[in-house]
Amino acid sequence: MALRPMARTDVNRSAILAHLGAHGPASRAELARSLSLSPALMTQLSKDLISDGLIRELAHQASQGGRPARMLGLVASAGRAVGVKVAADHLAFVEVGIDGTVGRTASEPFDAAASTMLAVLADRLRRFIAGGADTPLLGIGVGVPGDVDAQGTGVVNSTQLGWTNAPIGASLRRELGLPVLVENNVNAVAMAERLYGLGRRHSSFLVVTIGTGIGAAIVVDGVIVRGTRGGAGEIGHIPVREDGPRCSCGNRGCLETFISEGALVRIARERGVIAADAGITALRDAAAAGDTAAATVFSEAGHLLGRTLAGLVHALDPEIIILLGEGTTDWAHWSFGFEPAFRAALMPSRRGVAVAVESWQDDSWAQGAATLVLATPFDADGVAGEQGDLVRQRLVEQASPQGDAS
Repeated sequence: MALRPMARTDVNRSAILAHLGAHGPASRAELARSLSLSPALMTQLSKDLISDGLIRELAHQASQGGRPARMLGLVASAGRAVGVKVAADHLAFVEVGIDGTVGRTASEPFDAAASTMLAVLADRLRRFIAGGADTPLLGIGVGVPGDVDAQGTGVVNSTQLGWTNAPIGASLRRELGLPVLVENNVNAVAMAERLYGLGRRHSSFLVVTIGTGIGAAIVVDGVIVRGTRGGAGEIGHIPVREDGPRCSCGNRGCLETFISEGALVRIARERGVIAADAGITALRDAAAAGDTAAATVFSEAGHLLGRTLAGLVHALDPEIIILLGEGTTDWAHWSFGFEPAFRAALMPSRRGVAVAVESWQDDSWAQGAATLVLATPFDADGVAGEQGDLVRQRLVEQASPQGDAS
């Protein structure tokens, strides 16, 4: 059996898998209605997915009259992926089924600055994998806050982690003997949005994350724009003020130095809104309790973010902006500054652009990383390189016992 070359229907194939995983077996007609696909396209897509060993036909659905419909369901052994989010002080792991649903999560302390960080990362991954399901492991996705040369090679430069040309991909492949894909964590989350979230209904959109850092992923015509060195979307380092605070990148006055979590805490301390040793939780609690000064810290951040994103809308013309990240917990306070600043700064023809704010958990980063692996069977452009080929090969090898080998 060989997985056929993919085209624009890749996202639809992924959506079928995600729908069956989230909602259980469904008929072709039900899937076509739910996913806004034509009956003819649904028939062809289901045929391809059955041939590839990813879904199978089940019993007929009870009929209220007329011909009973044949139900479709996932092949239970179709595979899984492991994702890991790398932060400066911890690792977040998830195990994800081929339908994109999370089966298992874990978190471990981690010191990104340690000389042994590569060995520790491999060891933590090895332990997490060992406790996993019996279904075949297709590969590992790694999400990092920084620039990645290419998913398949995984050389990382990250000011947040203190890494320069860190050979993450090669090291993990050598230690674990599995396909490994590495990507900027915001790009990885955008991939998950494209396959399973709001992004599946839009071909061009922005994913913007607010929290410990500020980042963006740019999706144009269904493709993530990575830039020359894999660093596109670093909006946290847009210069805002020449005399602003020093940023982790070495410059002064970057957007991140005014609206990241650390910046909000610094500003609140300087104004006496929270104690000198208090953190973001204290600021959040004060704003929730009605403290006007605390709410103003968030509102000012929202104002600055709104004007910045208005500029991005003018430059990129997305259909929608999807806001994610730890900072969305406080969006009720951000929004007072964001909405008026964002809409007022837009040209009249762009003021209708949609903004969606999604709920967030820490393992969402890792789920995005796992999606790097799950997306490779539907990778028309070869973004994952040789590692993507290896993932597809593993999927074919485990699917062939279903009786579809050739």
